[in-house]
Amino acid sequence: MTEIAMSLSRIVALAALLSVVALRGASTFAAVSGPPLRRVATIDLPGQPLTSFDIGDVGDGVFALADRSNAGVDLIDVRTLRDLGRIDGFAGNRPDHRGGPNGVHIVGADQVWAGDGDSSVKIADLRTRHVVASVATGGRHRVDELTVDPRDHLVIAANNADRPAFVTLISTRAPYPILGRITLPRATHGLEQPLWDPSTGKIYLAIPELDGVASRGGIAVIDPRSARLRTVWPVSDCMPAGLALGPGDHLLVGCSDDAVAAGFPAQSLVIDTNDGRLVKRFAQVGGSDEVGYDRRLAVFVLAASANPGGPVLGVISARTLQWLGNVPSGPEAHSVATDPRSGRVFVPVAAGDSTCPRGCVEVLGR
Repeated sequence: MTEIAMSLSRIVALAALLSVVALRGASTFAAVSGPPLRRVATIDLPGQPLTSFDIGDVGDGVFALADRSNAGVDLIDVRTLRDLGRIDGFAGNRPDHRGGPNGVHIVGADQVWAGDGDSSVKIADLRTRHVVASVATGGRHRVDELTVDPRDHLVIAANNADRPAFVTLISTRAPYPILGRITLPRATHGLEQPLWDPSTGKIYLAIPELDGVASRGGIAVIDPRSARLRTVWPVSDCMPAGLALGPGDHLLVGCSDDAVAAGFPAQSLVIDTNDGRLVKRFAQVGGSDEVGYDRRLAVFVLAASANPGGPVLGVISARTLQWLGNVPSGPEAHSVATDPRSGRVFVPVAAGDSTCPRGCVEVLGR
């Protein structure tokens, strides 16, 4: 009886273990097999069809999009999804890195800052939708992407197309004086997204290529208070573009469309913000430009316009660092912004898609 009882006990334990494994496997499969986000709305924009656009940002209930097709910054209410109008007065879609607007960032509750094609940063009032100031950075080509350091009252602006490339530190307090400039001669293929880290107080800046070697990129670490470059963390076979901070000292690095064009594997990386150490590599999504972190949904989102097989919005759990899936997007869908209150994700799509023949902003959520 004892041997039979022990055998039955082992059988019951084995069955329970198999049941747990099966449930875990089903849960994992469900997490990656169903769509992690779905399209909940599309927003048409007035004016010319949307064929050229750049970065988007959400702040204080407004989504702002750099719309080069219409030489302005489009404004959308993130709650009602209603068009709020456009800030005019930018260079528009021009060749030779002289177009604009490019990078945009909502600063405080009533301003939007945008890089323009004449090497300036234009500052506009969100309520009146008028440009109220323009800060010349002293370059020959466009100001591209921006980030804001609210602790030190700074906007950091990247001149990606100048040789050498440089970043400018501008006070967010009128009359908006330039407080510093950092030249980056090792950056031989431009600059991409800068990002301020509230935990460390540092600025991270994506550098696609170092010293003329395509396989060698990096993440520059900048001290905004001293306006000095502290170090550059190496990133291989990635040509990094977008950056997004998540929980747990994790920095998402979007490997760019240039990396895919150069023959490197389509991939995305998570690195540690303490030392630049690689935490995890994702082979399921790559060819991204802008990336973001959705705090409400606890996910990273990647605007992977050059993902093999077609443009997608990649979705990765920021808590478990598990790839959740890729949601098909549309032509030139290289820009993404998230609303921390609603969890909605805003993805502009260029004209030519069957869903948005004139171009539009797709809104995704759960």
